[in-house]
Amino acid sequence: MRTGRSLQKKEGKGEALNQPPAAALRPGAPSDLELMEGIQREDSEALSHLYDRYNGILKALVLRVIHNEAEADDLLQEIFMEIWNQAKNFSAQRGKPLGWMVTLARRRAIDGLRKKQAYARAEERLQHETEQQPDAWVHNSTEEEILDGDRRILIRRVIGILPPAQQQAIELAFFRGMSQREIAAKTNTPLGTVKTRLELGLKKIYDGLKELRNEL
Repeated sequence: MRTGRSLQKKEGKGEALNQPPAAALRPGAPSDLELMEGIQREDSEALSHLYDRYNGILKALVLRVIHNEAEADDLLQEIFMEIWNQAKNFSAQRGKPLGWMVTLARRRAIDGLRKKQAYARAEERLQHETEQQPDAWVHNSTEEEILDGDRRILIRRVIGILPPAQQQAIELAFFRGMSQREIAAKTNTPLGTVKTRLELGLKKIYDGLKELRNEL
């Protein structure tokens, strides 16, 4: 695995992607193409073999984008699930299985990074709003404060209609100041699941706030 040609695949606006060398196969081991064909037939053993062969290469690629070991592990599992679900779209006439998987993994890693950055910005905005407006949510003696009270009602209403798991994650994160890992430990929930619940909950809250701004 330390030797081999460096293949390049053009993608996007001519950006070059260096493809890692293919794994050396033991005598009698199925080829990458045979494993991919097995996955297309929904053979779970073929996926397991492919995972054993290439999980290290794909995780290294993801880490170059994400720079977080735990998040890379979560994303790696999602990538192999997508390989399973999207195997029907693979064509040997358009390239080798490893090149197809590398392209898929790279796109998922970039999408994951963008979601992480968007979530961080949303988390910061919501935290700022909850810190800056608590008094306005309680007192409604002026027209402006009444409007702020309406916002408070909307936020509470949106949080109230979230699925219970998302509602719990939002309240623990933003009203009790708990970190994602603390929430995971308190609720006995995988860290990746906590992140997903917060991400989905935040999106629904901001969609609700946007509706109010449009109405006003």
